[in-house]
Amino acid sequence: MEQFTEISKFFKTEFPLNQHGLDELFSLFKVEKHAKGSILLQENSKEKQLRFLNNGIVREYYANQEKEININFYTKPQFISDLLTFNQNTLTKKNQESLTTVEILSIERQPFFDLLEKYQCGKTFVEASFQKLLKQKEKLEFNRITKSPEELYNELFIYKPEWIQYIPQYHLASYLNVTPETLSRIKKRIS
Repeated sequence: MEQFTEISKFFKTEFPLNQHGLDELFSLFKVEKHAKGSILLQENSKEKQLRFLNNGIVREYYANQEKEININFYTKPQFISDLLTFNQNTLTKKNQESLTTVEILSIERQPFFDLLEKYQCGKTFVEASFQKLLKQKEKLEFNRITKSPEELYNELFIYKPEWIQYIPQYHLASYLNVTPETLSRIKKRIS
């Protein structure tokens, strides 16, 4: 059960499933391993699973014919599903790619919602997840509009040092909406 250590911490602290409910939940999760460069989520598809990153690094991005723009990176154990489309059963606009070999715990959409209904904590889970998601999205939008790339890099340096350590510079540059060369100049000024 070592694979369920991190996700178990999440459910035990955030949601009122009893031990029997947790055991039933974990019995429904599958362990998936994906190689570096695997596409985990593709735009214009439905998010059919609730996915938890157990280990590895995932980038999330929007894409068009001309370029890809990184919008998030996942480096710690956490849920990586597009929760809005997962909940509403609609098409996603996001893409996700593994930047390293990753291990993901996944559960199919309908069995997950059935279990939450059975233990009467589904509404709590969905509401709390969306509150967190909206708060993160608002902060990201505010920062990207009001702060310079240098200020954003400083925040990464303070709040997400693992990004600077593990994410390739060209991906960070895309996230900051600058060229890799500009990011190099920012890094030199800061250090």
